[in-house]
Amino acid sequence: MSSAVVVGASGGVGRALVAALAAEGAYGTVFALSRASAPQPEAVRTVPVDVTDETSVAAAMGEVGEAGPVGLVIVASGVLHGPGIAPEKALRTLDPAAMAEVFAVNAIGPALVAKHALPLMPRKGRCVFAALSARVGSIGDNRLGGWYAYRASKAALNQILRTLAVETARTHPELIVAGLHPGTVQTGLSRPFRPDPGPGLFAPEESAAHLLRVLAGLGPGDSGRVFAWDGQPVPP
Repeated sequence: MSSAVVVGASGGVGRALVAALAAEGAYGTVFALSRASAPQPEAVRTVPVDVTDETSVAAAMGEVGEAGPVGLVIVASGVLHGPGIAPEKALRTLDPAAMAEVFAVNAIGPALVAKHALPLMPRKGRCVFAALSARVGSIGDNRLGGWYAYRASKAALNQILRTLAVETARTHPELIVAGLHPGTVQTGLSRPFRPDPGPGLFAPEESAAHLLRVLAGLGPGDSGRVFAWDGQPVPP
């Protein structure tokens, strides 16, 4: 049996994905990779990783590879706000250092994970590389403006996933590469910006179930696209 890997497993959606995959039992080993430690189900193997440090990513994926081939990778790490980082309401508030950090986590990090995970994924047979994107990364759907760094980093992520899909179609024809828009989830990332509880606001466990259901329904022809939690494609 192949392994499943969740990167960003200390976040709300990441922890829920790990728990769901462990309970599902479809993979021989479930790996939880994160920079911060977090409680995980007993059977899950935890591995430290910093997605902004390629040496750390290479070491983490090297440890994952010791368990055999990898059939599923989900990158659930991401940053929207934090110390020195906040979504910009106007261009005048753009901070280049903060923008660089957002790109490092949201776009470059998943690319580094893909670089070191791909050699572990089988060239024959269905396998999946997915990353959490966001609807606000859609260029065609941008009608409100603002959030320069976050929007641009997710748009960059979507292009990275598309490019990865084009390349791997030649080497891993049954690999599915997908971006996932989880909707608004009750996590620390969304807390300052989310609406009051109601339709369209999900608990992490609900979000994980939606995302795994979407991935289960995708085929190679869907590779390189971004899908929302309900399975609908997100415009480029």
